[in-house]
Amino acid sequence: MINTPIANRKSIILVGNRNVGKSSIFNALIGQNKSIVSDTAGTTTDPVWAAAEIIGFGPVKIVDTAGVDDIGELGKLRVKKTNEEIRTSDLIIHVLNYQEHKENIFNQLENLYKKYKSDRKEFLLVVNKINKDCLENLREREIIQNNLEAKNSQESRVNQNNVINKNLFKKFEERLILIEKDNINRGKIEELFLKISKTLKNLEEDRPLLDGIAKEGDTVVLVTPIDSEAPKGRLILPQVQVLRECLDMGLKSLVVRESELEEGLKELKNVDLVITDSKVFDYVNQILEPSIKLTSFSILFSRQKGDIDKFVEACKYLESLKDGDKILIAESCVHTSSHEDIGTVLIPKLIREKLDKDIKFEFSHGKTIPDDLSGFSMIIQCGGCMMSRSNMLNRINQAIENNLPITNYGVVLAYLKANLNRMTY
Repeated sequence: MINTPIANRKSIILVGNRNVGKSSIFNALIGQNKSIVSDTAGTTTDPVWAAAEIIGFGPVKIVDTAGVDDIGELGKLRVKKTNEEIRTSDLIIHVLNYQEHKENIFNQLENLYKKYKSDRKEFLLVVNKINKDCLENLREREIIQNNLEAKNSQESRVNQNNVINKNLFKKFEERLILIEKDNINRGKIEELFLKISKTLKNLEEDRPLLDGIAKEGDTVVLVTPIDSEAPKGRLILPQVQVLRECLDMGLKSLVVRESELEEGLKELKNVDLVITDSKVFDYVNQILEPSIKLTSFSILFSRQKGDIDKFVEACKYLESLKDGDKILIAESCVHTSSHEDIGTVLIPKLIREKLDKDIKFEFSHGKTIPDDLSGFSMIIQCGGCMMSRSNMLNRINQAIENNLPITNYGVVLAYLKANLNRMTY
């Protein structure tokens, strides 16, 4: 579990105003004092994260963030960082300070409930810093609105902030944790973990990399050129994850460099599928029998994490580009570039050669892309092995909102160098 890649962990984010206790809860969840805790508002300035394992669910990433009510110029930047984490999260834990909202706590809960439901986000609500004598008082606010109105008595003039429908409170309780002030005990953390696990299980599971392409007992050949960007003695992450899935599925796997592919094919009686690095698409496509399925590591990840149909459709837009149009090349990780780098070297070169036009390129690295996309004609996204599905879908939605076609490294290379229709399933 400890070695599970971040991209394969569901992201849980703690949000709320400054000084509501997010960092104390974060530290309690991960079992160590990683976030600084103080009574000073705005102590947490940048997202802080830690890998964790939830028994009954699996590996997750838990993120502590700056307050969404931060102020000043620096505060705006902190809020922006928090909002970026929210967009790419799988589960939001919104923390409220009871002392700050005790007169209208149910209104606050109802507003948050409606907001996250509207945003189609999974969420939990934590009411923190409750005085012990307030707990029973909070429960006593379960007053049935219809009964009060029917009685037409003095009770009906109770402060409407304290009036709530019984069914409404019940729906809150499924997502609600109440924590006494200065008492984040083991029992509360276990209760929170239990609700986190239950909520995360509602999420759609990531599509298996080889879903619908291979089945148990098939023979698969993985063509893995030695990548100069991979540390000595190691494969790059997409190759490792695909190989592990082959083992999990009970596939017979042969791993070769492109120079040994022909010999390997002759030695095997039957080959059902070849998975290749995108850089040698054209070579592999030429020597492979048409009856053998062919795809790439990058295309497999685009099927799992993104929207393969949108990526394929966007490739067609390449032909309509004009001199001076600008493409955003977006990578999810940061690494040094080499002379054979796919994103910064190979793809721009192939596009300019195929189109014979002066196409401009701009590059972004990391989990976000520029907020202002108005100057771009399309986006070409990396395979996304370091991205979660929620992060990738957020990026796709950002492109759609800006009316930009978005595609993927492997899909583009298949389109430019080989037969795209043969390689997408």
